[in-house]
Amino acid sequence: MPDRPPDLLDIGELAARTGVAPSALRYYERLGLLTPYGRDGLRRTYRPEALDRVALILGARATGFSLAEVAAVLAAGRAEVRDLLAAQCADLDTRIAALTAARTRLAHALTCRAPSLLDCPTFREAVREGLPGGGGGGGTGRRGG
Repeated sequence: MPDRPPDLLDIGELAARTGVAPSALRYYERLGLLTPYGRDGLRRTYRPEALDRVALILGARATGFSLAEVAAVLAAGRAEVRDLLAAQCADLDTRIAALTAARTRLAHALTCRAPSLLDCPTFREAVREGLPGGGGGGGTGRRGG
């Protein structure tokens, strides 16, 4: 029986080098995101390129892609990939704007001299702007009032 090629990684090695649990790697296989090279005894083996594939999956997840969306990107043609990536970029821009606004509110809260944050008109207005409808309306800020 021929020896295993020296560059193959078994599932434990791939898990250790990527920080992804073996069970998650097997799940990626079931979704068609990762393909093992074969087996060495009872253990799955992978080509070294699997490291890049797992890195791509993790990177896509970090930018907000679901695993189903990652699968769609990997299966798509070049034009469709561009559309999927453009939509994700637009979503990231929206989330970045919301996080930037939240950070601005927190930074103000750190230096605000009002007795409480709700006594600070600047903070109250910023929080209202963070509401889905934009808050505003100029009401009293009290429930039912």
